[in-house]
Amino acid sequence: MKTQSSPATTETGARIYGVHQRPVIRGKVFRRVAVTALAAALLGGVAVPGVAAADSSTAVPMAAAGQDRPELQKAIQEFVDAGFAGMQLRVHDQRGEWVGSAGVRKLGEAAKPPTNGRFWAGSVTKTFTATLVLQLVAEGKIALDAPVAGYLPELGLDRRITVRMLLQHTSGLFNYTGEYYDDGTVVPGIPATGKEWLDNRFRSYQPEELVRLALAKPARFEPGTDQNYSNTNYTLALLLIEKITSRSYAEEMQRRILRPLDLKGTVVPGNRTELPGPHAHGYYRYEEDGQEKVVDITRQNLSLLAGAGDIVSTTQDLHTFISAVNAGKLLPAPLLAEMRKPYGKYNYGFGLFVQDLGPDCGTVYQHNGSPPHGYGALMYSSPDGSKTLTASVTWVDEATRGPAKDFQMLVDKLVTEVFCGGQPGAADEAKPAQ
Repeated sequence: MKTQSSPATTETGARIYGVHQRPVIRGKVFRRVAVTALAAALLGGVAVPGVAAADSSTAVPMAAAGQDRPELQKAIQEFVDAGFAGMQLRVHDQRGEWVGSAGVRKLGEAAKPPTNGRFWAGSVTKTFTATLVLQLVAEGKIALDAPVAGYLPELGLDRRITVRMLLQHTSGLFNYTGEYYDDGTVVPGIPATGKEWLDNRFRSYQPEELVRLALAKPARFEPGTDQNYSNTNYTLALLLIEKITSRSYAEEMQRRILRPLDLKGTVVPGNRTELPGPHAHGYYRYEEDGQEKVVDITRQNLSLLAGAGDIVSTTQDLHTFISAVNAGKLLPAPLLAEMRKPYGKYNYGFGLFVQDLGPDCGTVYQHNGSPPHGYGALMYSSPDGSKTLTASVTWVDEATRGPAKDFQMLVDKLVTEVFCGGQPGAADEAKPAQ
């Protein structure tokens, strides 16, 4: 998959989305790449009702009694065979729950990734943020078509920019992690890739600092006239949530989503750089003075993606969350319909990509994510929330994005297996829902 920023990044029909990439459309399928916020895997092996509990040290697959899913184990092993370090996968469908992992937790060790580890979940965060905003809309505290400047006058925003435009990526605001134009022009922002990011990966940022950096740059287009994936939109949404509620984003997340759904493995880390508990490791490889160096980048400060890509979660929690969203447990039906209505060239609703897999497979709602390097997260759901796919993957990253060049193909195949029963070509023939 090609992106404007790096030749080997991937943006799949099984989308991961990135800090510096933007979606591109291939034929009739729009693919999304991963490089936006955080994801690494941490242990939290849990027994599931009606399921054999996995031993967290060996990450043996869990499956319903008597149930064998070799096709799923094969699918995640293919990621490892392609060069990814490790992967954990959780699938809920009509056959029950299956959880498994492949590869290694850490380079040089034999242990597999934990099957319910925590990880930096990247742009999956945007779905959480959009849900918080829409809950405030439901309460009459925010209007979707009201100017954001009316709520945050201190920022000097263009009054044409509405709350809806933030959630749909149609504001035109500069992406503070950098803009990549079709003609090859690059307008840099905060270092979010490569060696420059590596050397600054523990730096702390404040949300308003990120937004003001973006506002100091030229807008990409007039508000509402186009669509461009921008982390700035969701960091602004964070500031909006905090302004309206007089509470921190982390407090509102806990109060409105994490506590009601009992998502004990999900946190807003702020400036914390450690993944709590056992976890899979991500790496970055580069050359310096003629020598190749590999750096463990598991520790990083994701405050550079506040509200846009900074949560820590687990595959279990992402399953519970996305299932609850689509089952209508977090939003009233009219707002859920708005959230899931595809808009623009990316078929983006409010914090969700809408992907039509074809007549035999149906529609899935998803948002994937990844921090600048070494990690990826997947989150997919059927319209009623009864079938989900959640996963985390790690790799040794580099300037050319390492094995991520194969990411699109591998995720398409995995999504086809889970949502289309492995029908050949289903994902390739899919087109964005209209």
